[in-house]
Amino acid sequence: MFKNLVGIEIGGTKLQLVIADEKAHILNQYRLHVHKELGAEGIRAQIGRFLCEWRRHHLAISGIGVGFGGPVDVASGRIICSHQIQGWDQFNLKEWILSVYGSTCVHVENDANTAALGESLCGAGKGCNPVMYVTLGSGVGGGAVVEGKIYHGAHPGEVEIGHVRLDKEGRTVESCCSGWAVDRKILSSIQEKPDTCIAQLCTAMHSKQAAALLPALNQGDEEARRILDETADDLAYGLSHAVHLLHPQAIILGGGLSLLGEPLRLAVAQKIQRYVMQAFQPGPEIRLALLGEQAVPTGALELVRNSC
Repeated sequence: MFKNLVGIEIGGTKLQLVIADEKAHILNQYRLHVHKELGAEGIRAQIGRFLCEWRRHHLAISGIGVGFGGPVDVASGRIICSHQIQGWDQFNLKEWILSVYGSTCVHVENDANTAALGESLCGAGKGCNPVMYVTLGSGVGGGAVVEGKIYHGAHPGEVEIGHVRLDKEGRTVESCCSGWAVDRKILSSIQEKPDTCIAQLCTAMHSKQAAALLPALNQGDEEARRILDETADDLAYGLSHAVHLLHPQAIILGGGLSLLGEPLRLAVAQKIQRYVMQAFQPGPEIRLALLGEQAVPTGALELVRNSC
């Protein structure tokens, strides 16, 4: 009988479910909005409707992979906590999925690890080993893939690049390089220099400040270039510690800020050379993520493709 794989991404604002064939080729994809006020129970109700519908139609599923937006106990499938949605703390998601759908193979992972696997095997990191993935969104997360498998440190953590300190005063990669950090830098710049191009673009676009960074760069705005260089320099410095410990062949930049594209990639690639020891020069390849919103679902499928 033909078997299907299911990949699920559970985030703070979006829920994605995909159905794929045995080779993880996506056949159907569903994207739903998360209603934060309904908490974890609301998300489970959304997932449950799909699982029950597939069971009712006798869809043969040989494996379900989940990328969850928070710390996970991989061995048991239990959610440690969620920093965005209430009701997930200590919830055993693996057992719940089995209770709803029935007997199948289920793997639950952290979403950054899952995206790292997807990009490593099917995206920008294909052909490289080891691969490190960094997601630059509202926060900063990361994952490492070695020999085609997610690296797991001792319980309960692994590659928390966002919490790497940049000095002894408490500056971290996340506090300096996340989307919110860039928003703060731009807001501060607007207050000090309201006549700059990026200040005018922020007013005209009526969107998050970071969204104005790329068009301002394209217009040659010096203040936008300063903000990009400062952010890229902090990111490169933080990543240099990971280079010295893990020596990845490639570092993949994903998440919302990676949409800055080549200006961000090139800035990080140039600056990281300043911080990497001579024996490792010129350092790892810095690449932009290729899978976009499919990174986590793709990684979730790969979680179960060879293990179920």
